[in-house]
Amino acid sequence: MAEPKKRSTSTRSGNRTRHQRLERSASRVCQHCHQLTTPHQVCRNCGYYKGKPVIAMEQKVIQKKAKEELKDE
Repeated sequence: MAEPKKRSTSTRSGNRTRHQRLERSASRVCQHCHQLTTPHQVCRNCGYYKGKPVIAMEQKVIQKKAKEELKDE
């Protein structure tokens, strides 16, 4: 088995592994409900995007309840 001729320094090994870190996920504050959301996506809490309503959340809640009722049966 091959062995290294010289010991690798901490700087060299640090440079090799510096990209293997956890990164924070990007987030922004919704203009309508002030909840944290991901950028460039509709707010999951209120259904607004850039201050304008995109999804009628009442309709979404009704659909979700209907889907759950079908599962229970």
